[in-house]
Amino acid sequence: MKTSCGVVALIGRPNAGKSTLLNAIIGDKVAIVSAKPQTTRNRIVGIHNEERGQAIFFDLPGVHRPLHKMNTKMMQEVRSSLEEVDLIFHLVDASERWGGGEDFLFGLLKEVKVPIIGVLTKIDLVPQKTELLPVIETYYKKRPGTEVIPISALKGNGLDALAKIMFDHLPEGPPAYSDDLSTTQTERFFVAEIVREKLLERTRNELPYTTGVVVEHFQDQGDLLNIDAVIYVERDSQKGIIIGKGGRMIKNIGTRARLELEKRLGVRLYLGLRVKVHARWRDDPAILAQMEPGMAVIGGSIEELVLPKLEGSE
Repeated sequence: MKTSCGVVALIGRPNAGKSTLLNAIIGDKVAIVSAKPQTTRNRIVGIHNEERGQAIFFDLPGVHRPLHKMNTKMMQEVRSSLEEVDLIFHLVDASERWGGGEDFLFGLLKEVKVPIIGVLTKIDLVPQKTELLPVIETYYKKRPGTEVIPISALKGNGLDALAKIMFDHLPEGPPAYSDDLSTTQTERFFVAEIVREKLLERTRNELPYTTGVVVEHFQDQGDLLNIDAVIYVERDSQKGIIIGKGGRMIKNIGTRARLELEKRLGVRLYLGLRVKVHARWRDDPAILAQMEPGMAVIGGSIEELVLPKLEGSE
C-alpha cells in the first residue's frame, strides 16, 4: 500500500480552534488550549500516523497585527512556515462574524502555491446549520473552487472527511518520523506550556497577553524531575493577581500543572514557581529565546525527542 507523508499548516485568526483541531486529529495533547486569543505563540509540531501515511502538522500562531517583538516573531514564524508546507488548512471560526481579520488572511495566503482547504470550525456552537451557508458562500467568493469542510473538533464532526482530503493532497513518501512520536517538543518547552495553560485557566480575563513562562532549572534525578520555572508579568499588580491572597493562586496553578505533567510524563515531579516583573519582557530577545520550543528540522535528527504518544490518551 502506497503511503503519503507531508506537512500541513494550520492557520487562522487567534482563537480559531487550531490547537483543538491538532489535538483531536492526533488523539494526543501536544498543544495547550485556552479560550483566550493568542494562546499559541510558537510553531507547534504535531505528528499523525495511520495506514494512509504520516501527516506533520504546524500549529501556527493566530494571525494578528504585531505590537511587540514577541508578536512580530510570531508573525515571522507564520510566514516562514508557509514556505515549508505541502498543504494548508485555513481555519475560520463559524461561530464568529466575518471581519477584516479574515480578509487579511486571504491576502496573506494569496501568493501561496500549495493547495488550501477551507475549514469551518466550532460548528457545534452554531444553533442552526443553515447559518453556515452564508459563511461558506463568502469563502467561495474569496477563493473560488476551494474545498470547504465544516467541522467540530470537540465533537469529532467532519474530521474523517478532513483526513481523507488531507491524504488525497499529501505527496507519496515514507514517514519522516518514528510512528511512536506525536510531537517534536522538548520536555522543558512542554512544561512551560502546561504551566502557562493552567495560568490562563485560573486568571481568566485578568491577564490576557501579559504573561510568559520560562523553565530555568530542569534536572532529571531518576525517579524525580526537579523543575523551577519563572512566570513573567509586566506590572506589580499582575504579580499580585498570580500569587493571590496568602499565595493560594500560585499554589493552585502549580498543583494543577504538576498533576497533569506527572500523568503526562510518567514521573514524580517537583515544580517550583516564581513570579518576576519585567515591564518589557515581550520585547526582550533573551527572554523570548528561552521560550523557543526547541523543535527539530523535518527529516533531520532529533536530539531531545520527547512525549511519545500515550496509549489510550485523549
